[in-house]
Amino acid sequence: MATITELKCALRETLESRGVLGQLKARIRAEVFNALDDESGPRPTLSHENLLINELIREYLEFNKYRYTASVLTAESGQPEIPLDREFMANELKVVEDPSARSVPLLYGPLSHFLGGSEDRGGKRFLRGSASAAASTVTGT
Repeated sequence: MATITELKCALRETLESRGVLGQLKARIRAEVFNALDDESGPRPTLSHENLLINELIREYLEFNKYRYTASVLTAESGQPEIPLDREFMANELKVVEDPSARSVPLLYGPLSHFLGGSEDRGGKRFLRGSASAAASTVTGT
């Protein structure tokens, strides 16, 4: 007969091998945060800049399937539940994308630019080549 310790180890290994242990931990953290979050006081209003920064981060988190982390960011920051439109974001940031760059978060553009993978024309960042580099980084191909 298996002991409690052996059952705990087996359960942990099973959850880890299925890739759900990390998700469960993140979900528990998010739920604890929501339970402890004091909503009695008003949140400070988001500045335009913080709204854009938070949205860039949320887009990145959701692209990489960090959904629970994104939900905590949204709850804690007071970011609107509905994500901002990508075209609106690109226009606000004065970014001109090539079609292939639309498959990855906007946040990959500055990284690509600073790593030397994009051109700078008249103060606008042209996100070229960032999609294939970012996609291969994310997918491991």
